[in-house]
Amino acid sequence: MARTDLHTDFVTRTATLGVVLIMAAFLYACGSQPVSQSGTDKPAADLRVDSSVQEKFDSAIVALNAGDFDLAISLLNEVIAAEKRIAAPYVNLGMAYARKGNNKQAEEYLRKAVDLDSGNPVANNELGMLYRKMGQFDNARHAYEKALASHADYLPAIKNLGILCDIYLHDTSCALKQYEQYLEYVPDDKTVSIWVADIKRRVGQ
Repeated sequence: MARTDLHTDFVTRTATLGVVLIMAAFLYACGSQPVSQSGTDKPAADLRVDSSVQEKFDSAIVALNAGDFDLAISLLNEVIAAEKRIAAPYVNLGMAYARKGNNKQAEEYLRKAVDLDSGNPVANNELGMLYRKMGQFDNARHAYEKALASHADYLPAIKNLGILCDIYLHDTSCALKQYEQYLEYVPDDKTVSIWVADIKRRVGQ
């Protein structure tokens, strides 16, 4: 059965997905599965964002969810021109360029996001998927592991690291560990359960 990366979405549902960037402003493009509440490298109280900049960011989120990546990119560039301290607009720019197939610019903005917030799980997960598509498997593994180092229950990175280890690195021990950890959070995922059984069959367990 084919393995498919667990992508992240351009959404701002912090109550459900729980990746808080700063207090009452600028939210991550959160993962597509629930994660626990977590802070970031920068103290929330130290950052304040102008309301007009926040409105542009919110409009960019709407454009991203509608698939209008060109408009979103334009709006996010305006956001960054006014506010360079926060990772979220860089994350979303990287994701937008990745969806457009522009790997070079996607990497550029995702790396900028990581420079601002080294443990950002969304940025690192997106970098991992990007590097995997580019055939840079060791870099992909590093990015996933960096996401999990500070957000151990971030499901997209757990699953994607498992897929990377299984299909591309042929590291069955790593793959099995990630899949089984994923199933601790999502025990009813029959597809991942099949992957676990397949690995155990291959290694003779």
